[in-house]
Amino acid sequence: MTADDRDQIPSAKEASMTDRRTPTDRRLPRPRDLAPLLQFKKPSLDFKANRLAKAQTVYDLRRIAARRTPKAAFDYTEGAAEAEISLARARQAFEDIEFTPSVLRDVSTVRTGWDVLGAPVALPFGIAPTGFTRMMQTEGEIAGAHAAARHGIPFSLSTMGTTAIEDVKAANPQGRNWFQLYMWKDRDRSMALVERAARAGFDTLLVTVDVPVAGARLRDRRNGFSIPPQLTLRTVANAIPRPWWWYDFLTTEPLSFASLDRWSGTVGELLDSMFDPTVDFNDLRWIRDQWPGKVVVKGIQNVEDAKEVARVGVDGIILSNHGGRQLDRAPVPFHLLPEVVREVGSEYEIHLDTGIMSGADIVAAVALGARFTLLGRAYLYGLMAGGEAGVERMIEIVTEQITRTMRLLGVASLEELGPQHVTQLVRLVPRNPAGTYV
Repeated sequence: MTADDRDQIPSAKEASMTDRRTPTDRRLPRPRDLAPLLQFKKPSLDFKANRLAKAQTVYDLRRIAARRTPKAAFDYTEGAAEAEISLARARQAFEDIEFTPSVLRDVSTVRTGWDVLGAPVALPFGIAPTGFTRMMQTEGEIAGAHAAARHGIPFSLSTMGTTAIEDVKAANPQGRNWFQLYMWKDRDRSMALVERAARAGFDTLLVTVDVPVAGARLRDRRNGFSIPPQLTLRTVANAIPRPWWWYDFLTTEPLSFASLDRWSGTVGELLDSMFDPTVDFNDLRWIRDQWPGKVVVKGIQNVEDAKEVARVGVDGIILSNHGGRQLDRAPVPFHLLPEVVREVGSEYEIHLDTGIMSGADIVAAVALGARFTLLGRAYLYGLMAGGEAGVERMIEIVTEQITRTMRLLGVASLEELGPQHVTQLVRLVPRNPAGTYV
């Protein structure tokens, strides 16, 4: 052993100190240890992409939307009828579930699509019909139609939509477009819209039946929400921190409607002037015979109506209380779902809306028998948060939640979902069911 070799051997004292050293002993950090920790994110000046990337839930998109949208327009989306109890209960119903997962299943690949109304969809949800959409954000229905086309889901245009039927078709030429019909007092005008939608190639008609009159949407009354928006001292003050909304609104095509040339007045006055309180089952049969494609009835809120509508011979029903915007304290669609499936039959297509804010909500609905769901507010939150890119982000978030929830439940396809995967926990129990006395 050379002198140099002996110099490399630690002394007994040094060896003892080395043996006693622990991972928590203090020392000065070495540059080579710090280098892997200092990975800075590349800065981006795409502010829209930055804010949307931070959104991890639909509620995150909602918060962004509230910051960027004037109060009257945001409240039109956010609000519901009267005390807004129906909407709160609908959302609570989805929170009051318990999932039951199965383990040791191969979920390396998950299939999130199946056939809806005789044609394939890539996901078990579509974009619901919404009124006054360009009031929320100027890209409006075109943004929704583009995003729906990219993701292989249906897009629904409302009678009160703000984009022409033909323009929606042009934005989604190969995809599935659905038209939502309100029967007006002017029947000829209503059916003229139906004929336009048929000529444009829309494949499904959503006949909405829960609107004999407009609900009491108190936020809109308090905000003085009108078409077009009226500039008051309050709206001007509210606009100051939201200049881009006003810039977009004032520098793009003036607001117009798919179904009427113009309107000057409040939203409630417009709806009350249009809705027909005389519509009945005979009218539904007549509408069914006029439409060449699929007919779905939207706004079913009890089992007997579901059974009667099925007997009319339409292709499906949507359990819906209009997002809580019509009758406050209406039945919760998600609560109705199991009984309607049991009474009407699992082979009949039952769709669902109201209160859906996540992919987990959609998985729960499918497990209890819904063939399809519609997202309205979630879509508008994305639109207000970032236009078409915001709608795209909403679909991405919900799709990721659906896929993750299915994997954690141990199912690889929608067909594998069943009532065994979901328990509806009890919060509201009727003292006496409707129509009975104790």
